[in-house]
Amino acid sequence: MKVSKEFKIGIVVVFAIAAFVWGLSFLKGSNLFFEKSFLYAVYPKIENLNPSSPLQINGYQIGQIKTISLIQKDGQNLVLVKFLITEEIDIPRKSVAKVVSTNLLGGMAVELVFSKEKEFLKNGDTLVSETEQSFKEAFNRQLAPLQAKFENLISSVDTVMGVVNQVLNIKTRENINQSFESVRKAIFSLEQTAYKLDDLMATEKPKISSVLTNLSGITTNLNKNEQKITNILTNFSNLSDTLAKSQLKSAVANADNTLKELNNLLTKINQGQGTIGKLAKDDSLYNNLNKSAADLDNLLKDLKENPKRYVHFSLFGRKK
Repeated sequence: MKVSKEFKIGIVVVFAIAAFVWGLSFLKGSNLFFEKSFLYAVYPKIENLNPSSPLQINGYQIGQIKTISLIQKDGQNLVLVKFLITEEIDIPRKSVAKVVSTNLLGGMAVELVFSKEKEFLKNGDTLVSETEQSFKEAFNRQLAPLQAKFENLISSVDTVMGVVNQVLNIKTRENINQSFESVRKAIFSLEQTAYKLDDLMATEKPKISSVLTNLSGITTNLNKNEQKITNILTNFSNLSDTLAKSQLKSAVANADNTLKELNNLLTKINQGQGTIGKLAKDDSLYNNLNKSAADLDNLLKDLKENPKRYVHFSLFGRKK
């Protein structure tokens, strides 16, 4: 029997469609070739719980969420979740299907918490539902007080900044900048001074050491000559007492009177009074003395040049 080409293509297409459906179901977590069982749970609300979210026990996946639908019961909108069980496991009655968070990104799963009942659930039974506080809700609940405090802090900071902006006007900011600049220059100057002082100490260290040595020697000598110094001070004390007891005051008074009389005498001389005053003030005596000296000088010259004019000496008598 000859098989047509179209029949072969049809068979290939059917197998391809079947493989695609099986692969899609496999990727969703269901296996078309194994026996399936379904359980249900009703929740007042769900967050980030999607079809194909895992159903697990102690972190081990035994199934997944098949469908999620909205139902009404007693006038309330509830969420009906249908679970596909892919593992052969006995689930006790009154077991709890608890919605839990799997990661910080908001992933959710359903965790089965077994009860202590001896009877087991059958296909199509309903689980007790429970929702765990999501990480987002817990975080928001913990963050709410901090958020309120942070908002109050921001408000306080805004108020403070407003006051600061009013107080620190342009002129004040310039003054503060100048003050900081002055402080910076002062610190730099102190730093330079410290460097120079270090250099000076390093350079003059021998001299300073010598000065300290000399001071130590002087102190030692003072300690050794303490008795002598005491005696000298005692002698000075005795001398001062002696001077105090002496007639030094009267002597000073007499000297003062003598100086006054000398001052009066010099005043009279300057005024030309008395013989000394006339000699000091009248230049006629000086001129006469100067003229007499000149005449005497001329006489002595003439005497030397013409001695015979003044002295006559002869052994035989004077010649007329």
